[in-house]
Amino acid sequence: MNNERVTRRQYTKAFKVEAVELLQRSNKTAVAIAGDLGIRVELLYRWKSEYLNNKENSFPGTGHLQDIEEEQIRHLERELRSAQEERDILKKALAIFSRAPK
Repeated sequence: MNNERVTRRQYTKAFKVEAVELLQRSNKTAVAIAGDLGIRVELLYRWKSEYLNNKENSFPGTGHLQDIEEEQIRHLERELRSAQEERDILKKALAIFSRAPK
């Protein structure tokens, strides 16, 4: 088995916007544009949809939400999952160490 890690390519907002605008103003097909840019056509269509639905807030970046409250909720949910995992581990350890020796 190959131990190489596959990394996802990341594209800048400017690249995505330019790709969508090229798709809109060009006479080329989406397949041809995607091939020229080295991306999958499905990705180009997804960018187009996101861009046309909300131009100002499209492609926000590294996964951070625009709304501070939503970002805080996500952070708290991650903390809660971590605390629950720690609790479950401690419960199992307590059960193991509470057993009477044979």
